[in-house]
Amino acid sequence: MAAYMSSAPLASTVYMMSVFGVGAFVMRGAGCTINDLLDRNLDNKVARTMERPITSGRVSVKQALVFLAAQMGVGLVVLLQLPMDCFLLGASSLALVGTYPLFKRVTYYPQVVLSLCFNWGALLGFPAMGVWNWPVMIPLYLSGFFWCMHYDTIYAHQDKKFDAQAGIKSTALAWGDKSKTIFHGLTAAQMGCYTLSGYLAGMGPGFYLGAAYGAYRLLRMTQLVDLDDPKSCGFWFRENIKTGHTFWLGILVDYCLRLLGYL
Repeated sequence: MAAYMSSAPLASTVYMMSVFGVGAFVMRGAGCTINDLLDRNLDNKVARTMERPITSGRVSVKQALVFLAAQMGVGLVVLLQLPMDCFLLGASSLALVGTYPLFKRVTYYPQVVLSLCFNWGALLGFPAMGVWNWPVMIPLYLSGFFWCMHYDTIYAHQDKKFDAQAGIKSTALAWGDKSKTIFHGLTAAQMGCYTLSGYLAGMGPGFYLGAAYGAYRLLRMTQLVDLDDPKSCGFWFRENIKTGHTFWLGILVDYCLRLLGYL
């Protein structure tokens, strides 16, 4: 979207998307390492997670810390590739990356902190391309926040029986049978924010077509997921990858049309 707004050359856009791709892979991996370190005495109480490397003993805490240091080192190198005026914005996400696994111990809404953390790139991508446009950035970020609350609650429904026994809190336990009703509200909020962001960015037809099909996929997911079946929850959780592709392809179409002079 930032590349579309600034009519950025293809080469600079591809370069920055490559930087963000590496950064997302490494920093989300670091978040997983931190999560597994902090949860090593909880993961062994949940059937789906008891074979994770740290809790099962295949990887020691010392080895995990060395690996985490390497991940953070690569993350720093990636962050240094960004313009300096957005360095602090990127670095500020580390507080969320390092603490979100702790919240499942004290609140039934750890998904709130995860969602705040997981969508930081929606803010960072704009200044990375030289675009500081908060009216576009904030609703896009909020759209990702509501979406993450939706799919990560589906994810949490996989483990709700074990979580209740282990004392692990989640929105799946907090919302229970009301989850699907809340999902519809989250989808409405997500798509409202997403559409507002695209409108303020001056996006074209590709964006709106992608948004419409993405909304259909989200509604279909809510309708078909069986929240009492871990396999169904896992399947529909992963389907959000394809939904993400749908949103992204719509934006990509508009960017290409702009490069070709049609928008």
